[in-house]
Order: sequence, then structure tokens, then C-alpha cells
Amino acid sequence: MMTQVTKHAGPKPPASPRHAARRRATVDKLLDPDLFKALADPTRLKLLACLIKCGRRCSVTEVAECCSVDFSVVARHLALLARAGILDAEKEGRTMWYAPRCPDLCARFRALADAIEVWCGSAECCDPNSDGGACGCR
Repeated sequence: MMTQVTKHAGPKPPASPRHAARRRATVDKLLDPDLFKALADPTRLKLLACLIKCGRRCSVTEVAECCSVDFSVVARHLALLARAGILDAEKEGRTMWYAPRCPDLCARFRALADAIEVWCGSAECCDPNSDGGACGCR
């Protein structure tokens, strides 16, 4: 006797967007506006990429020189990234040092991807050639 195993496609889709908005789910908590606001600026992304590629903590002066951006602009952007939990900030004397929180950032994005996948069920959901998959996106 064979048993058929079906893949769990996530929660039952809500009847309408209004019903979906009323549901509380992990994805609501993980879609952090501060994180996305911090990452939405091209200059901040450039600075973050520079810090990630450097692989060590850097001073504001080092980042400003590396990225050809004015010191005061770099200082403001790095402080905002630190407030969003993307960078660690440490002051030594008059020097601010910043380092990317790579493990934390990776964990945040993995958790968000997992939460989205729970609702979408599979990549077919967002495939323009599919009928919307199990999540009822379309």
C-alpha cells in the first residue's frame, strides 16, 4: 500500500486583501520599515558594500576616502545604518568605527525569505507563467 505525500503549501489563502491585512503573521514583524528605509538609499548601499567588502571595522574617514563621499554625508549615513541594526558602531576617542553585522543581516533576510515562502508555498507563486500557485497571488 502506497501513501501519497503532499507538500504543505502554507496557510489557506485569505478571501480578500482586506482579510489578509487583518491576519497577523511572522512576515509582518520581519518586514521592518527601518531596515528597508536604511537600505533604500543608493549612497548607503554603496557605503555598506564598501564595509562588507573591506571585511573589518573602518573609521568614517576611511569609508569617506574609499567611497569618494563627503565625510559629513558618510557620518550621517553610517549612523543611520547603525540605528537600523545593520552596522555595529563604536566610538574610540573622537573616532567612530563601523563594522557590518553580516551574520545578523543574513539571518534577518533568511528569516524574511522563510516567512514569505510559508505564505507563497513555492517559487511557482511568483512565476508569471503559472496560475498563481497555492497562495492565490494572482
